[in-house]
Amino acid sequence: MLTKTWFEIGRYWKFMKGLFVKPEKFIVYYRQVMHELVSIGVGALGIVALTSVFMGAVITLQSAYNLVNPMVPLYAVGIVARDSIILEFSPTIIMLVLAGKIGSSIASEIGTMRVTEQIDALEIMGINSSGYLTLPKIVAGLLICPFVVIISMFLGIIGGWIAGDMSGIVPSADYIRGIQDQFLPFNIVFALIKTLVFAYIITSVSAYHGFHTDGGALEVGQSSTKAVVYSSIFILIFDYILTQLILA
Repeated sequence: MLTKTWFEIGRYWKFMKGLFVKPEKFIVYYRQVMHELVSIGVGALGIVALTSVFMGAVITLQSAYNLVNPMVPLYAVGIVARDSIILEFSPTIIMLVLAGKIGSSIASEIGTMRVTEQIDALEIMGINSSGYLTLPKIVAGLLICPFVVIISMFLGIIGGWIAGDMSGIVPSADYIRGIQDQFLPFNIVFALIKTLVFAYIITSVSAYHGFHTDGGALEVGQSSTKAVVYSSIFILIFDYILTQLILA
């Protein structure tokens, strides 16, 4: 088991090194990056928006019910909801959601190309297949995921405001005061740092598993599953590491 783990780690870093060997022309990568920006970012906005609004509403309602105390002002609900959404929900939970959507898509796309020998055809034509297929996805993920997470933060806070106001638990004035009170801009910077790390993990790990698919359609499904599982595990591990390094 340990030998297998070290083999996978070594093969992963060899794969990453190969992305920069014999690169293609800039215009080729530019077109691929533009395509991946739409595929990764725009394609995920629907699930991100739906998840963010309802999770923001749930966080607000749960915070309100758990802070039922005459000594705790109502605007504290806004503070808790804001910090929960910015620090943890949007950068971590949303990226876990994207690991399922983006990760499985990348792994299945590249895995299908591998088992149908399209990658072999690219290599025969002298194209750096790993760089051509993977590098644009990593660059696009690093560029678009921070914007997706910022949209998630905004929609989560809006969802909490709507839920609190419509339920009558937290008046709008108190909620708005809470999200403005003691706001630390560095929290957003920290969230975006985590987002960049998670975006790299999702795109690179998923591409790695897809690229090294061996077999047929069944193995493509297995590679897709591995991509989601390993991406999610590494996201949780690095969430703890980054929190410990930056906030502790």
